[in-house]
Amino acid sequence: MIEALIKSFVAAARSLGFNFSFLASAYERGMWLDGIRTTLELAAVTIPASLAAGLVLVLALRSPWYWLAGPSRAFIELTRSTPTLVQLDCAFLALNMLVSAALGGAEHNPLTPFFWCVLVIALHIGAFHAEALRAGVEAVPEPTREAARALGFGRAQVLWRIELPIAFRVALPALVNNLVNLIKLTAIGSAIAVGDITYASIMIWTQHDNVVELMLFILLLFGALNFIVSRAGRWLEARVRIPGHGV
Repeated sequence: MIEALIKSFVAAARSLGFNFSFLASAYERGMWLDGIRTTLELAAVTIPASLAAGLVLVLALRSPWYWLAGPSRAFIELTRSTPTLVQLDCAFLALNMLVSAALGGAEHNPLTPFFWCVLVIALHIGAFHAEALRAGVEAVPEPTREAARALGFGRAQVLWRIELPIAFRVALPALVNNLVNLIKLTAIGSAIAVGDITYASIMIWTQHDNVVELMLFILLLFGALNFIVSRAGRWLEARVRIPGHGV
């Protein structure tokens, strides 16, 4: 039944001038579907990882200890100033090689291209999250902090119960924008053969000369994912908005 539907779709697409003949091959169809699944997994894992990285970095930036705040600032500036693809190549080709050497060979290295892709993108976007949250923390009115201290709140309590909740609301549009960029950045995984939709499509169109068809699908897939992220962000903004406070 499924095979018949696929053949009908391929024939209908061919009549319109599109080449989706790869769907008739179980191997190529499986590789293409695995690529879609891998892209979804990359997004699902990297989004929370980037938010966690951003939170850790902004806490380090707010630290009174320079030995913690200084390196965090340097990391953010370096990460924001260098291309993500270069960072991924450095991590996968240099750090991964050092790990393999330390473990006695690549066959003993458990770190996969998927891991390095998640790590690099999460840290890269986490740096932007940290800057958005820092701006949100600095936007908290000083009288609000003073009121919290007058109620007996300590430094940590002011941070966790006053500053960060308000900062999250202020920074939410910027955080959502960062997540949209994160979704698009998952495509760089194809550079180290992660097996995402971009990599799978490249493998297919080198055999079938159907670049336009697969590129259109990639654009539609990323467009749909980012539409979902944007709509979820707008919904969350409405849910956490504090009436009368502009956030």
